[in-house]
Amino acid sequence: MGRKSPNTSPPKKLAVDHHHHQTRKRIASVAADGDAYNRKVREIDSSAIENGVTNGTVPLSTSPIESKEMHDNSAGHKDPHCDPDNPRIIQFSEISAAAFNIKGGVERTPCTRSNQLSKMLGMELYFKKEFLQVTGSFKERGARYALLKLTKEQRDLGVIAASAGNHALALSYHGQQLGIPVTVVMPVIAPLMKISMCRQYGANVMVQGANIGVAKEIALGIAFEKGYKYINGYDHPDILAGQGTLGLEVLEQVSNIDAIIVPVGGGGLIAGVALAVKTLNPSVTVIGVEGESCPSFQTSLNAGQLINTPCTSTLADGLAVPTVGANAMATARGLVDKVVSVCEESIALSILRLIEIEKAVVEGAGAVGLAALLSGKLPELAGKRVVCLLCGGNIDTTVLGRTIERGLATDGRLIHFEVVVSDRPGGIAELTALLSQSGASIKDIFHERAWLRTDVFSVRVKVVCETRDREHAVELENVLKSHYNDVNFNL
Repeated sequence: MGRKSPNTSPPKKLAVDHHHHQTRKRIASVAADGDAYNRKVREIDSSAIENGVTNGTVPLSTSPIESKEMHDNSAGHKDPHCDPDNPRIIQFSEISAAAFNIKGGVERTPCTRSNQLSKMLGMELYFKKEFLQVTGSFKERGARYALLKLTKEQRDLGVIAASAGNHALALSYHGQQLGIPVTVVMPVIAPLMKISMCRQYGANVMVQGANIGVAKEIALGIAFEKGYKYINGYDHPDILAGQGTLGLEVLEQVSNIDAIIVPVGGGGLIAGVALAVKTLNPSVTVIGVEGESCPSFQTSLNAGQLINTPCTSTLADGLAVPTVGANAMATARGLVDKVVSVCEESIALSILRLIEIEKAVVEGAGAVGLAALLSGKLPELAGKRVVCLLCGGNIDTTVLGRTIERGLATDGRLIHFEVVVSDRPGGIAELTALLSQSGASIKDIFHERAWLRTDVFSVRVKVVCETRDREHAVELENVLKSHYNDVNFNL
């Protein structure tokens, strides 16, 4: 049922466009950034080493020269399993083998109907809840299968990978379960929580590299030097096969589906899922969703070759992969029916909707499918039976707090406005009374006197308040404008 192997029918070569190469910038939206963030990581590393609880962890280099030397020493090493000039198309039989082998080792996550959102969006909407895996993401499927495929010699030596988050967690956890040594190279942009969790799972953690690209080069250098097997988190053939098992589960859990919506980053998930679903039911529409901040899959798909796409800061940091995988792109070509991109506001709103309606905490990368539906990017799915993959739930608590506020603002439930009122006794009291009578709740209020061009007996008041919905906010705006001449309202 699978397509022909590249050994009998070589696929079209995919060349990487180096002209567009750009160093990946920090994409995780955390409060402590830059130097302060790096210093904190180094402090934790130093503390772990001093206390002798590093689990074999390689300490972070504090020397830019040492970092450059490591980068130079690893230059030229390539991943033999992920060659852009000779991509490998995985077969359906590999996904079937993966499903058999990982059974019992990963959670069979629920795929349940959302009654409220189905009614709201005018379709039968089901959520595949992969954030309920032990480490919080679908990455466990591919990681476990890749580890199970190792030879005895490779198992004894161990494996290595570069990752800033979910792949590192999945590999660390399943390496511990299977008794296989795991080394992960995590860039300094990796969240501290994920660094700590990898160590708790017994992995040798090396915090090194300004970004994931540099971390990957370092990891490949170590793999070459020590004989470890390098496992690419989104393009290794075994990873793709493992991720494809998610598609098999969906077809078993929900009958007669019309479409499946898949988040797209490096392309490994959609490649595996599309192959599994299209092989068993070609009539199912496979739709990919990526963030507007890094539409690398769509860009490469349109160009017919791998294109390095600049990425900007995004809530969906797990999808911000500048260049998609060559094996993933070759496998997915011809199987993906549509790819759309979503903005930051819609991602924040979808995270909020999932918390409020589904009682589910999902990271930005996992919520882009719902974001596409909420923003009206997929009108053709009205009245259809749709499965949306919620592929991960590892979101920093600091980011979650800001995301909820962003979602409330997008939903018209958190607003801010400026109004000029009398600075005489009772002026502010009159304003707060109006807000109270209108049913709005003040979250923050600030007075500005010095920069007004009106009389000295006036004050500009800046207010942030909560409203029930956008209609309520519009009502409040009308009330304020009927009482004051100078009102600047922002919805």
